[in-house]
Amino acid sequence: MSVFKDRKISVNQLLRVIPEALLSNLLVTTKVDYYAKVLHGKKMFYLLLYGILENEKLSQRTLEDTFNDVIFKTLFDLDKSESIRRSSISERLSKIDSDYFAQIYQCIYQQFYDAYPNKNSSKYNLVHVDSSMVSEASTRLVKGIDHKNGKKSVKYSVAFDGLLPCHFNVFTDKKYSSEDVALPEAILGHVKQESGHQNIYVIDRGLQYTRTMHSFSKDSIGFIIRARENRKHIEIACLMNQNKEIDLGELILIKDSKVQLYTGKPIKNKKGNIHYREELVETPFRLIVAKSKTEESKEFWFITNDFELTAKEVAQAYRRRWDIEVFFRFIKQELNVSHLVSLNKNEIEVMLYMTLIVAMLILIYKKTNKIGYKTAKRRFKMELRNLAIAMIVLKCEGNLDHFET
Repeated sequence: MSVFKDRKISVNQLLRVIPEALLSNLLVTTKVDYYAKVLHGKKMFYLLLYGILENEKLSQRTLEDTFNDVIFKTLFDLDKSESIRRSSISERLSKIDSDYFAQIYQCIYQQFYDAYPNKNSSKYNLVHVDSSMVSEASTRLVKGIDHKNGKKSVKYSVAFDGLLPCHFNVFTDKKYSSEDVALPEAILGHVKQESGHQNIYVIDRGLQYTRTMHSFSKDSIGFIIRARENRKHIEIACLMNQNKEIDLGELILIKDSKVQLYTGKPIKNKKGNIHYREELVETPFRLIVAKSKTEESKEFWFITNDFELTAKEVAQAYRRRWDIEVFFRFIKQELNVSHLVSLNKNEIEVMLYMTLIVAMLILIYKKTNKIGYKTAKRRFKMELRNLAIAMIVLKCEGNLDHFET
């Protein structure tokens, strides 16, 4: 049994974060085992957890083989005589209560959140929010956002706290193709989840509606948004002075102002058609404009409702959004989230909950052991395999001839 050099936390320790009592209690409080014969909630949880880790490209067929694998059954103490078919997995995923997996996800996230309170180096709670799309042929995906190329997409919007995914939404309705619709819903969902929060939500160019910014300010939701360049505004007051720092690291500050922004007010004409009349929103915002040191023609426009942060802190907060880009790349390349195992919204939600649970386990393993993403996943899998081997050896008392396959 190999132990990796300088390892600070083991897979066995991380798996204990998922208490057996929690899985059992949720069987009662949710409807996860309604009509289930073999694939009970706990078995599905373990199957998806192990399947996501073990398979390079997950499918219902690979899940069938995984369930029937003696190593999987030994690792999670399941009955070796039970077997299932792909069709059973497909049917189970379509009907299983996704709330079971949602509550497990929340429990695991909360435990890690409490154990690792200093999620990033900033003194502020920065939460970066972004979306990604997964596409399938329109004939396969039950419900999705239609595209002209004959495909449908599912959009998932994720809030990332600097270490872990803290909230997500799955969208299949056409209106959510716009980030101005999807991102506010994701942010409001996280705000509702975290009452009394002190978060500042950092968003890229996807969200531009002034009405949404006004609503956030009214509800005391802090934000930093990268705005379109040369956005129309009226300056109320200049917040720059000669004593202010204009060197923002990779950027140089050229404007820091208190401003009012324009929005379009919907007006219905006599024929019933809607057009928009431009008007100023009374709520003041802060506009920070900076230019790149390496590309003088490149400017960054930031809009925020926080007047306490320095301009440098605003720029650095946006720069940290690279964390969520790396996270998306990790779950797409290493955990196959860009491939849909199942094709209705309930199934997709279950798979995404499970993918984010696996991601959290690997991210904590990565952080604590101070290794990279790929190394963390590879070693996590190896430790899980070694744990199963140790259990097999223990059960057969060292004589593999006694082990029934």
